[in-house]
Amino acid sequence: MKIYVVLMSLCLVVGGCSQLPKTSSSTIYIASDSTAADHTLNEDYQAKRYPVTGWGQALQAQLDVLPVAQRQQLFGAKQLLVANKARGGRSTRTFFEEGRWDEIYRNLQPGDWVLIQFGHNDAAIDKTERYTNIAAYKQYLRLFVQQARGRQARPVVLTPVSRNYPWMEGKLGNAHGDYPAAARDVAQELAVPLLDLGLLSAEFFSAKGEAYVSSHYFMNLPAGKYPAYPDGLKDNTHFQAEGAAVTAKLVVDGLIPLLQPAH
Repeated sequence: MKIYVVLMSLCLVVGGCSQLPKTSSSTIYIASDSTAADHTLNEDYQAKRYPVTGWGQALQAQLDVLPVAQRQQLFGAKQLLVANKARGGRSTRTFFEEGRWDEIYRNLQPGDWVLIQFGHNDAAIDKTERYTNIAAYKQYLRLFVQQARGRQARPVVLTPVSRNYPWMEGKLGNAHGDYPAAARDVAQELAVPLLDLGLLSAEFFSAKGEAYVSSHYFMNLPAGKYPAYPDGLKDNTHFQAEGAAVTAKLVVDGLIPLLQPAH
């Protein structure tokens, strides 16, 4: 599978891979929305929300299967601990205004990582409580990147993961308007690693096909199967467990070449 990743070498960003701090453990923070969130934190998850699953819930398992030497080489630590701070309904603006970014910022240690994925809710122009225009979206991304670097942490910008639409001639298109391009612009401007999760996931889902992806990856549920959704559900934004797991694997597989030391 062709990997759509902008290979902005982390070695150049931090001044050489030999200078990466070598620690026994590093924390990988996730700053994002419901597509990445840990939905088990919601009250009565099994009864009211299951099987909705954010890709951040599956990230620890994907990192744990990496060989220790590879974790050390790529992330500068033998042990990686995921701190999933993503929350449903949040845009860059509301994530900042509610103090969720400040919680990450205050806890960052040198050598930690921050995966920053927004756009789903920033683009919701009909929901004024979360909508964030392109100019402001870029400014909040810049703020997150610059403040993370100020704490000697390592930010990675992600484009928003693909929705299960629009399908055109058997392939998934972009449902997020200009926001993925805006994230790419900020990454290039600040020379920060960019993981183009939108393109990665769209290509992977396209290869699986609309029927499989709709029923196995996204929250398109039949009536009577899950207590939380007795009448079924049609949701082409949020993942079931299988969709979250494959997306988390796309994130890790995408980070490997992105962070690979230059030879």
